[in-house]
Amino acid sequence: MQSFFLSLVAFFIAIGVLVTIHEFGHYWVARKMGVKVLRFSIGFGKPLWKKVAGADQTEYVLAAIPLGGYVKMLDEREGDVDPSEIDRSFNRKSVWARIAIVIAGPLANLILAVLLYWLIFIVGITGIAPIVSAPAEATPAALAGFQSEDKIININGKATPTWNTVYVGLLDGIVSGGGNVDVTVNTADGSTITRQLVLAKELLNQEGDVVGSIGLNRWWPDVDPVIGGIVPGGAAAASGLQEGDRILSSDGVSIATWRQLVDIIRASADKTLDLSVMRGESEMAIQLTPALKETPQGDIGFIGARETQSQAVIDEKLRTVERYSPLTALGKAFGRTMDMISVSVKMIGKLLTGQASLKNTVSGPISIAQFAGQSVSVGIDHYLSFIALVSISLGIFNLFPVPMLDGGHLLYYAFEVVTGKQVSEKVQIFGQQIGIALLGTLMIFVFYQDILRLFTS
Repeated sequence: MQSFFLSLVAFFIAIGVLVTIHEFGHYWVARKMGVKVLRFSIGFGKPLWKKVAGADQTEYVLAAIPLGGYVKMLDEREGDVDPSEIDRSFNRKSVWARIAIVIAGPLANLILAVLLYWLIFIVGITGIAPIVSAPAEATPAALAGFQSEDKIININGKATPTWNTVYVGLLDGIVSGGGNVDVTVNTADGSTITRQLVLAKELLNQEGDVVGSIGLNRWWPDVDPVIGGIVPGGAAAASGLQEGDRILSSDGVSIATWRQLVDIIRASADKTLDLSVMRGESEMAIQLTPALKETPQGDIGFIGARETQSQAVIDEKLRTVERYSPLTALGKAFGRTMDMISVSVKMIGKLLTGQASLKNTVSGPISIAQFAGQSVSVGIDHYLSFIALVSISLGIFNLFPVPMLDGGHLLYYAFEVVTGKQVSEKVQIFGQQIGIALLGTLMIFVFYQDILRLFTS
C-alpha cells in the first residue's frame, strides 16, 4: 500500500511539473508575441483554485483533473472580441507567430530535459557499472566473443559509464536497423578490445528483456551460499532456515555459490528440496519448498531469503557515479537529450511501419506511475532522470501531426505557409473529430496494456 501511494504521489508531481512547463512555453511566447492570455490552467474540469492577476486579468487555475492543461488565448473564432483588442487576438497574428506559440510547448519540455540532465550530471547520478557475466551459448554476445567481467566502455564510440547508457546505445543500434555494432570493452585482464555485436532488428518485436536476450547480463560476484537475511512469512522462514546458515547441498548436489543456490530455487517452485545446512559447527537437514512466483519471464521458485556478502564487492566494483563539471555536464546533458530524441523518433518510425510491437513499447499512466514510484525509491537523481525522459516523450508526442495535438496545428500552419490560405474552419472541426477518435483509441489501448501487465507481472 505504501509503494502504491508513493507511486501515485511521484506520478502526479511529475505530471504537474511537465504540464506546467509545457503550458508555460505556450503562455510565455504568446505574451511575447502580443497575444492576450485569458486563462492558464493546470488540469481540466472544475477549478480547485483560481487567481486573477496582471494587466490582462489572466485567470490562473488549478483544476480537478490533473492529466493535462491548457492556455486559453483571445481568439475571434471562440467569441466576440472588443475592437480595441482585435490586434491581440491569436487568429490575427502572422502564421510564423502562431507557429512559434504552438511549438513553444513541446520545445519547453525538451529544454526542461536538458536542464534536468545538466543538474543530474553536476550533482552526480548513481548507477551500476556495465560489467557483463558470461553470455549464454549461441546468443549474439557469445558469438561476438564477450567474456565474464568484460566492462563495456563505449558503443559505436559513445561512452557508456552505466548500464542505462548501454541500454540506450543498444536500443539505438536496434532501431537504426540492426546489423553490426562496435562495442569496446575492458577485459578482466586489463586489455581493451572492440567486439562486433550483431543485432537483429526483429528484437523490437520481442517481449521481455531485449538486452538480456542478446546475452548481455549484469555480472554479479560469486559469494558463499550463506543466508544473510530472511523475509518473515516466506518459504525460507517456514522451513526453519536462519541467518548465518550455510547451504552445503540440495538433494545431494553440492552447492558452492549463492548463484548456484538461486538457480536451483528458481527451478523448483512448489517442489520440496532436501537441504544439508551447516549452522555454527553442526550439520543439519532441512526441507525447503520454494513458493511459486509469477514473473513476465515465467514462473519461478522464491523463498524470501537474501545474501549480504556481495554488498562490499558491489560498492567497490559495480557502483559508479556519473558526475561532471558544470560546463562538461551541459554538453553531456544536451547529448543525452539528443540521444533520447533520436531513439524515440526512430522507434516511432518502426512502430508506424509495423517493424516494432506497439504493445511492447508503449506505456500508459499506470506503467508510468509504477516507473515514477520505482525511480523515486532509488533516489532523487533517478527520479529527476525519469522526469527528463518523460518530458522528452511528452514533447515528441505533442509534435505528432494529429489534430488536437500541437503537431496537428503545426500541420495546418504548414499548409498555410505553402498555400497562403488558412485551413477552413470546417476542415479543422473534422480534423478535431478524427484527432479525438485517434487519441481516445490510443488511450484505451494503453490502459488495456497497463492493466494486462499489472495482472501478469
